Amino acid sequence: MKWPAMGYARVESLDELWQVLDAAGPEAQILAGGQSLLATLSFRLSEPSGLIDITRIPALRGVSVTGGTLRLGALTRHADLGRDPLVAAHAPILAQAAPLIAHPAIRNRGTIGGSLALADPAAELPACMVALDATIVVASRSGERRVPAADFFQGLFTTDLQPGEIITAVDVPVATPASRQTIVEVTRRSGDYAMAGLAAVLAVTADRTVDAARLVFFGVGSGAEIARGASVALTGTKLTQATIAAAQGALAGDLDPPGDLHGGPELKRHLARVLTARALGPFLAPAEQAA
Repeated sequence: MKWPAMGYARVESLDELWQVLDAAGPEAQILAGGQSLLATLSFRLSEPSGLIDITRIPALRGVSVTGGTLRLGALTRHADLGRDPLVAAHAPILAQAAPLIAHPAIRNRGTIGGSLALADPAAELPACMVALDATIVVASRSGERRVPAADFFQGLFTTDLQPGEIITAVDVPVATPASRQTIVEVTRRSGDYAMAGLAAVLAVTADRTVDAARLVFFGVGSGAEIARGASVALTGTKLTQATIAAAQGALAGDLDPPGDLHGGPELKRHLARVLTARALGPFLAPAEQAA
């Protein structure tokens, strides 16, 4: 199907963006990586009055560390997450997530800002940001706003972004020596959306006591789902096969997945339990891993 007729504008600064947005009206859409937008245009699922290309705004680019915060510009591409040394050192879960996202062509064009703004319930990055307790930085003509990731994602393809706002960056607390981060998922084929996935971030002491845990599932609900009961079951305990089993048991009260084209709710619950063991198993003591 052919795209609808529309206008196009390329901007090179945030000030220019606000001016063009005011002139274009509410039906215009932002173009960053465009990997989701182009598909919706092809199927006529969206018919914007115009596209506003933000890919040349320097303020939206770059990866840096200041103090205890890793800042990711909104135009950071998925592929960049997998090869940037700062990401690997300070937010390893994002480096692990990068090769799981779709296919190389999409990773080379898609941006983190676009992925987070779309809020696809089966996408890896929203779950990672919630697990990392990241902050989403958004801006408009009125100024800047900082939103905790857990509050930013509000449901199926729904976020806290307001009209006239865009994501400019993501601030992630840097990993500490106690940090344990991992992401695991189940897909039918490489590059497919996850049937179920888990982003897990823990703080584990030298004696393997879990000081904090955030288990965040994706592909099993309307968005990034925090497994609060399972996270509590791990916190304050030593990480063992028994505590992993306790976390798996707590998932029954945490997740209420709908059926989808991959299978019914019980399949999703089963996959969630399997993924919990897969994610946490490598953090066990060597003797328990071998058992």
